[in-house]
Amino acid sequence: MADKEERRIPEASVARLPIYLRCLSELTETAVATVSSVSLAELAGVNAAKVRKDLSYLGSYGTRGVGYEVEYLTHQIRLELGLTQDWPVVVCGMGNLGQALANYGGFGSRGYPIGGLIDADPAKVGTELHGHTIHHIDDLDRVVEESGATIGILATPAEAAQSVVDRMVEAGLKSILNFAPSIVSVPEGVSLRKVDLAIELQILSFYQGRSEQDLTPPIVSR
Repeated sequence: MADKEERRIPEASVARLPIYLRCLSELTETAVATVSSVSLAELAGVNAAKVRKDLSYLGSYGTRGVGYEVEYLTHQIRLELGLTQDWPVVVCGMGNLGQALANYGGFGSRGYPIGGLIDADPAKVGTELHGHTIHHIDDLDRVVEESGATIGILATPAEAAQSVVDRMVEAGLKSILNFAPSIVSVPEGVSLRKVDLAIELQILSFYQGRSEQDLTPPIVSR
């Protein structure tokens, strides 16, 4: 297999790998051993040619007339996504959204255990939330070091977002998932992804408002 640097996977393909993984997990639960690109495409909401192209970046081409081995393809995708180890996550911002994210059991079960909870409110610092102590933002460096976290989730109010992101970067977090309703910037070498629920709702309202025109929204899973 070619070196990863030589076979750099396009960002759009990387974004679809978790979708394929979820579909493969569902197939595994129903004891399906092999899956064709057409069937996987239908489950993922994309076309078969795109599935074959995406998986070719992993060096997986399937077998004509048989398809892909579900167990092996699952292993390949998990390996590519770095899911063969746990990645502790630090959540910054213990408002309603931050608390909900901290309570989401799906993170830990999928390899992203909570490594720390952070807030600046003295009334929240020191309290327990879902089995985790909330630490002050001034202790972020220590929390990151002790937990071994490299991933941070930003769930602060908009006005605090950039300053907290700066603190997260200084503490050594190399990947940040931004749930805050604000655009933030990070230095080179730090990965940033934004989840804007309002934008997602606006996209849905676009299709809802044109439903009489029989527009079918695309299937996009995150």
